Amino acid sequence: MNMNTDELDSPNNSNNENLDKTVNDATSKTEDEDSKNITSDPEETNEISGNSDQIEQTSISGEEPTNSSDMAEQSESLEDPNNLEKMILSTGIRVGTPIKTKFMTSFITRANPEGLYILDISKTLARIDVAAKFIGRTNIANVAVTSAREYGKTPIEKFCELTGARGIFGRFMPGTFTNPSLPKYLEPEIVIVTDPQADEQAVLEATRAGVPVIALSNSDNITSKVDLVIPSNNRGRKALATVYWLLTKEVLKKQGKIKSDSEMPMTIDDFEAKLVEELI
Repeated sequence: MNMNTDELDSPNNSNNENLDKTVNDATSKTEDEDSKNITSDPEETNEISGNSDQIEQTSISGEEPTNSSDMAEQSESLEDPNNLEKMILSTGIRVGTPIKTKFMTSFITRANPEGLYILDISKTLARIDVAAKFIGRTNIANVAVTSAREYGKTPIEKFCELTGARGIFGRFMPGTFTNPSLPKYLEPEIVIVTDPQADEQAVLEATRAGVPVIALSNSDNITSKVDLVIPSNNRGRKALATVYWLLTKEVLKKQGKIKSDSEMPMTIDDFEAKLVEELI
């Protein structure tokens, strides 16, 4: 059953009353943010290596702070929404793939000269805020996060370390959410996946168990079994680090652990996975 609320697809409506309320509360804010779409269009410098999983993002401009003055400048940058937007855009978070699905069309603004679809960053940020509010109303220990993608593992490790969520690392064992006889059986209240296709088994089991699914979704993803889509590049190392860093920051605010962006204990670089060399 689909729920037509700001392109939200909710196959588990009977168990998603809190999620529905969260989305409704955030609708007006989402509309306001959509009306303030980013007008700047910094040059995209991503390189495609043939395999769509290997989209490389440009690094955040500037060197890591080496003294107190640099740290102060970084804090000021985090407090300034415009500077934060520029920093986020430089990570390739909105760069999609050359393919789009009907599920993701509403989150796409255009295609760049290289043929890659560009996601709407205002909707990405709005959905991260909605997800954080929903997670904030749940016992964080009952939030399960998983990633079949190698570059998603470090970001979810940091997310779980800072928020207290439950990470599922390595291969997702079939039956984790549906077979009580398994030693690692879980009964999560929310499941977060890095890619609804790569993490298909987790999505299917969460759906069968009536557990809401939050998914980072690229332009080519099918999201029919996803309850809350966070449109973003879910392939690149820097992009994945950025999305989970942003989600962690907002969850920590909802938990009352931090009050401002400058209090975030880790940087995006801390969330970034090490480069993995592909075997030929």
